[in-house]
Amino acid sequence: MSPLSLNPMGEENLSEHHERVVPIRCELIDCIKGIRLPLLCLGAVVGALLVRLPQKEWLWALALLWLLAAALYHRLPLLMALVTTLVLFHGLTQWPEPLADGLAKQDVTLSGRIVSLEKPDGRARLNLAVTRCEAATELPRCDRLKNVRLDWYHPPALKEGDRWRLTARLKPPHGFLNPGRFDYGAWLMDNGFGATGYIRDEDSAVRLQSGTGPALMQRWLEARVEDDFTRRWLQALTLGDGGALEASQWTLLRETGTTHLAVISGLHVGLVSGWVLLLGRLVARLVQPYCWRMVLWPWGMAGAAAVLYAGLSGFAPPAVRAAIMTLIALWSACGRHSPGVWQAWWLALLAVVVSAPLSLVRPGLWLSFGAVAVLIIAWRWQEKRVWWYTLLRSQGLLSLATGGATLLVFGQMASLSMLTNLIAIPWVSMVMVPLALLGWLLSPVPGVGQLLWWLFGQAAHLFETVLEQVRQWQPDWQPAADQIWPFAIMLLLICLIWLLPGLARFWRWLASIMAVSLFLGANHTAMLRDGELSLVIHDVGQGQLIDIRTAHGRWLYDSGPRSRSGFMAITTLWDQPQHFDGVIVSHGDSDHAGGVSVLKGLHKVDRWWAPLSETIDVDALTPCRAGLSWRADAVNFTFLWPRSTATLPAAENDHSCVLLIETPRHRFLITGDAGQNVELRIVAHYRKPVDVLVAGHHGSHGSSSQRLVDMLKPARVIYSAGYLNGYGHPADSVVRRFHHVGSCQWNTAEDGAITVTSRATGLRVVSPRPAGGVEPCRPGVESGR
Repeated sequence: MSPLSLNPMGEENLSEHHERVVPIRCELIDCIKGIRLPLLCLGAVVGALLVRLPQKEWLWALALLWLLAAALYHRLPLLMALVTTLVLFHGLTQWPEPLADGLAKQDVTLSGRIVSLEKPDGRARLNLAVTRCEAATELPRCDRLKNVRLDWYHPPALKEGDRWRLTARLKPPHGFLNPGRFDYGAWLMDNGFGATGYIRDEDSAVRLQSGTGPALMQRWLEARVEDDFTRRWLQALTLGDGGALEASQWTLLRETGTTHLAVISGLHVGLVSGWVLLLGRLVARLVQPYCWRMVLWPWGMAGAAAVLYAGLSGFAPPAVRAAIMTLIALWSACGRHSPGVWQAWWLALLAVVVSAPLSLVRPGLWLSFGAVAVLIIAWRWQEKRVWWYTLLRSQGLLSLATGGATLLVFGQMASLSMLTNLIAIPWVSMVMVPLALLGWLLSPVPGVGQLLWWLFGQAAHLFETVLEQVRQWQPDWQPAADQIWPFAIMLLLICLIWLLPGLARFWRWLASIMAVSLFLGANHTAMLRDGELSLVIHDVGQGQLIDIRTAHGRWLYDSGPRSRSGFMAITTLWDQPQHFDGVIVSHGDSDHAGGVSVLKGLHKVDRWWAPLSETIDVDALTPCRAGLSWRADAVNFTFLWPRSTATLPAAENDHSCVLLIETPRHRFLITGDAGQNVELRIVAHYRKPVDVLVAGHHGSHGSSSQRLVDMLKPARVIYSAGYLNGYGHPADSVVRRFHHVGSCQWNTAEDGAITVTSRATGLRVVSPRPAGGVEPCRPGVESGR
């Protein structure tokens, strides 16, 4: 008997299963065929994101992706898995290997070439491409280090291209992380830097080989343009050297919403390509009058111009992205076996992500592609109108979209950016860029190039003068941290409403009014009410700065550190002048009082508190004394220490103003740098449990005594400490004490700025780096409160 005849029912079941599953798979494949390019882009995006995961995690993800592709057994999922794999391994070759923590603040010997060079404030800041790294035998190896960013405080004559052997002290990539502010640590990693540091032993530095100095184009420019202002703008607009502009110029551009005009961007590359295309087609019409519409060489000239213009910047990532987008746009527009407009958009995104996987998280990529998408939708279904209406509508929609996106990414926006760009974009694109490029083209002709560049300099002066006037006119308003998301979503919703085709104008206006009302409702919900409180323990390094807000009041506890170089972390927190009802400087140490001069000079402070009148140099200072209290918006503020001038201890740390804040539901305690002796005196009079404690002296073993911990039993403890600080803060013994009483613990060095909000619904702690800190936990679960 045949084996198959033994189980005829099994054969029937297999056939039924095959008939049921195969059509489902075929239907699924047919559905995804229409979105081939978006799926390939999705594969590339997944590959670029996997680069940032640990090796074990991305291996599992890649294996699952290939299993899914094999199960579908179709070339499209297999191609998608292949794209993901290629982008992943390409990104891994570009992803920097961070310096091992064991090498932090240790001397290493570096050999390498200076790739770029800046000279701020009398020192040199150089990017070094490392060819060799040597450390002591008992330390971890550093031979996988590729690029480092170094400061040289007393540099000799340096040139780009120099090869040096240096002794440096390094640390892993890290930076302050505060709400709505620039993430320097992420920027370092995205730009390929595995460490930062400074030259340690300057006398032992050896120049191995002298470089050629600036690139040929920069040397050509320096020889022909004497005016420093004009030269800086030429370098920025034509060579892509954003570092040529001064910090004050970048501040002006940022505050007026025009930073995108000061670099080689898609707008400039597209403009150059468009001018060359127009010129080429005019020549073709003269040379081949009967078939000029069919010739392809003008399109080739336009593409070559885009590539050459990007090459002026040394093929920097933004310029390469702009060139890729322009080349694919030219292919789509020429009509020869070309993709549709949306196919071209997806194809450009795929090409950019595949060529530069690390650029995926850079805001410029998504702002560029988002702006192009808005313009495609705005022009594709728009009825034909007069040119000025089309221009105003496009600029308005673009301002709404980029304004919302910029607010989400950077946490700020220029209130008059829409009107400013209506004038600035044509001026830069139609006047400044053509004059600059014509000057390059005709610079070999004596006098002609210099004249064009002189006109360019006058145009740049006028541009900055107008922007300065706009900055003085525009309101200083910026949305608060809790208003950023609602306001950005409102702008994006209004943009979407006016982009949708087929809607009558009445319904567009009605929907826009509803979007504004939703923002106002969300904004009202996010605002603090009476009895509610917000604390932001800012990430300022080895120091302390706490922003305290109630429904209508704002105070600052300490002003952050001041380094030996003069840098003050407080200068990185706000772009506009701030108003404080009061500033409490706990004591006179530079890590707590370092930013007082900035507060005096740039911000408005109604009242100052400090232990003694000589602690800080301000007018009308009120000494903080135990029992002094005030009430604001149903929140009580009370000083618990010091008691009197006569009983002040000798140690400066023990002078610290100790502040208790009580809402109707929660209690907060900030002890400054007070030591254990002071803590014993405090708990002798105050023994109530606290919900949030900002640990004394950054978590030093000399503070946070066992008695304080046992008496107060803080549910949440926050350390304000510097990353890899030399004091070992917070001390292990202190961390263990709080752990034993069930406290949740955070550390600004690892978590970034910590935001604590007390509302009627409960207490919430938010940090920008989840699962970091000293001891991650969920408040209210592990802490028991």
